[in-house]
Amino acid sequence: MTNKIKVLIVDDHPLILEGLKNLLTNDENINLIHLCKDAIETMEAIKKEVPEVALLDINLPDINGITLCEKIKHEFPSIQVIALTTFSQRSYINKMVEAGASGYLLKNAEKSEIISTIKEVNNGGICIRLRPETKRQYSESPNDINLTPREKEVLQYIAEGLTNNEIAKKLFVSVLTVNSHRKNLLRKFDVKNTALLIKKAASSGMV
Repeated sequence: MTNKIKVLIVDDHPLILEGLKNLLTNDENINLIHLCKDAIETMEAIKKEVPEVALLDINLPDINGITLCEKIKHEFPSIQVIALTTFSQRSYINKMVEAGASGYLLKNAEKSEIISTIKEVNNGGICIRLRPETKRQYSESPNDINLTPREKEVLQYIAEGLTNNEIAKKLFVSVLTVNSHRKNLLRKFDVKNTALLIKKAASSGMV
């Protein structure tokens, strides 16, 4: 059996912490090592035992979750951070991603969504999960990057981890064509590599 993922949760509401504890404690994938109510307690806990994934509320009593995310990623870059919050506004999602978060969940998420997000970010992925209506509103903003239908297909396959050769076979086009689409995506998103492309696309609700 694979090793359990060490998880830390930060929320200043005791009922939320207790609920998440009950939800995750007995899961075969999760080792819940810290439950914290604020940033100070969080940083002290991390120094005692470093988690692999941290779930942060944005609204905390001392500093907000965005600032805490920046602090965690600066001092412990190996920790993958997930926002677990009631805020679904674009501004909060963008700020958390810019601060270094790899995931974004709303507090009404199902247990299966929480578990799969923890596993995905622990494996180096990016996971933004919103309500369907929220994601639609979020992704249809006029500020979004305009992509052609084929670029959207290529972007989705890139996010799924497919190589240029695999994408070419899926779309029945040449590898050179796929490479051209990939370069156009990097240019349109104004990023230098695939990891940043996926992260920016995820933060825009486009994958």
